[in-house]
Amino acid sequence: MSPYRPGDAALIVNGESVTLRLTLGALAEIEDRLGGGDFSALARRLEKPSVGDLLILLEALSAGGGRRLSARDLETAAIDLGAAARAVAAAFAALAPETEGGR
Repeated sequence: MSPYRPGDAALIVNGESVTLRLTLGALAEIEDRLGGGDFSALARRLEKPSVGDLLILLEALSAGGGRRLSARDLETAAIDLGAAARAVAAAFAALAPETEGGR
C-alpha cells in the first residue's frame, strides 16, 4: 500500500486492504462517467448514489490508489456496503476546505 495522504481511505475487498485515493485523474473519470462533465451535476447525483454509481466510484478511486478494481470484479467481491460508502466519503473528504488548526 502506498503512503497515506489526504484523500486516501482503506477498504477491505475480498479480505485484502485496498487504498482508495481521490486523484485528479480519478475525479475526472468520475465526473465524466457520472456527472456529464459538470462538477455541480456530479455533486447533485452523488447526494443519492445508486449501487452502480458506487461501483464506478470504487473503480476510479481504486485506480487512484494504485490498484484498479474493475466494476465486474467489484460486483462479485466480498465488500461491506456500509464500509464502502464510508470509504468513498472519506476519500471525498479531501475536497472539503481545511479547518483552522486542522491538517
